[in-house]
Amino acid sequence: RYSNFVADRLDLRRDIELDKRIDIAEFDESTGTWVVSTEGCEPLRSRFVIMCTGMLNQPIKPQFKGLDTFEGKQYHSARWPKEGVDLSEQRVGVIGTGSSGVQIISTIASQVGHLHVFHRTPGYCLPLRNHAMPEEYSTRVKANYGEWRAAERYNSFGGWVALNYEIGEPVTGSALDATPEEHQALFDERWKSGGLSFYNVYPDVYTDLEANAILSKYLQAKIRERIKDPKLAEILTPTYPVLTKRLIAETNYYEVYEQDNVELVDLREQGIDEITPKGVRVGDTEYELDSIVFATGFDAMIGSLKAMDVRGRNGLTFSEHWDDGARTHMGLMSAGFPNLFIINQAGSPAPLFQPLILGQEQIQWVGRLMTHLAERNINCIEPTSEAEDNWGGLCEEALSATLFPLTDSWYLGNNVPGKSRTGLAYFGGMASYRQIMTEAEVDAYQNGFILSTLPE
Repeated sequence: RYSNFVADRLDLRRDIELDKRIDIAEFDESTGTWVVSTEGCEPLRSRFVIMCTGMLNQPIKPQFKGLDTFEGKQYHSARWPKEGVDLSEQRVGVIGTGSSGVQIISTIASQVGHLHVFHRTPGYCLPLRNHAMPEEYSTRVKANYGEWRAAERYNSFGGWVALNYEIGEPVTGSALDATPEEHQALFDERWKSGGLSFYNVYPDVYTDLEANAILSKYLQAKIRERIKDPKLAEILTPTYPVLTKRLIAETNYYEVYEQDNVELVDLREQGIDEITPKGVRVGDTEYELDSIVFATGFDAMIGSLKAMDVRGRNGLTFSEHWDDGARTHMGLMSAGFPNLFIINQAGSPAPLFQPLILGQEQIQWVGRLMTHLAERNINCIEPTSEAEDNWGGLCEEALSATLFPLTDSWYLGNNVPGKSRTGLAYFGGMASYRQIMTEAEVDAYQNGFILSTLPE
């Protein structure tokens, strides 16, 4: 609805081609332009290309033995049929309990005949508390958009500031210096607000294990309170440091396991051996199913660009250039791909900051860069390999100062078999990232970039 409003308000529809798949985007060195070919259309030629392909867009294909032998229906959470799926009275298995899996489980548990949840790693699942927006709140926010946006941009860790219908103040100081009573008050306020409020907590929760344990124990206790069966509670309660994986927002997820038609299959000791014609086999037990839902996640941050046929200088592809992990400068460009910009992608704070706000700031930076080039009759810019090396080192340095390396997650890429375990984002925070972008502008893009004039 909002996207349609923006398209109409700014008269954007004339410049938008919907339902068009890019076959190939190739840099033409003879003209210094990109040639973009889409199905059913004449190739488009442009000086610049901006890739907004999303950080969670390329699904991980299940690799289970016997997958093709299953006689029932298979669905992937990221490729759900547009016409919907009728699972009523079916025996359904869900494999994967990240954000998509948790939300699917909560939704279909009341519809299916029997639900098997194949569960390996628990997450910190927190109440979403979705409900109709109070009219007074909506009116107040619309009248003060500037204040809200400024708070999201400059006074928050991840761009999340709404706290019980007010702008939550940024938390300062150390969790280790606060009293237990202060911890309780701060955490209770966020628990009441729901959603992703817990991203805005004591800063050292992200960097100090002792500080993190204070919040982890609070949320672990909250999870156990919602699960009546002690054995289930033990399986479903995470033990890793909170926030080192993405929080999962849900509605009545833990309560689903109280239903007679829902069964949790614990995969901690024994994983899935194979998909059979009739269902899923775990050890000596075969679970007969009519449908399997795979919520197996994404090749985050780099998967969408690696899957596309994008060819830079000398035919270089992202799949080749990023074979051992993403290489970018400032999470905005890659060497060998002149005049091509990437938004909300690898090397940026994308996983840890509101993508809409980050994307807006990146796009504005790109727009100012284009103006700078045009005013100086420069028509080509690309980063150096050295700049990529330096940026990668800066990202690793920022990552090592946090607790994120303690947990396997898509932040580090090791949710994908064979993918290098390395930080896929800039973990130094949005304020630092914004300052780096500003410094690049002040330096007139002289550091880390090659500026040149290509043939017209």
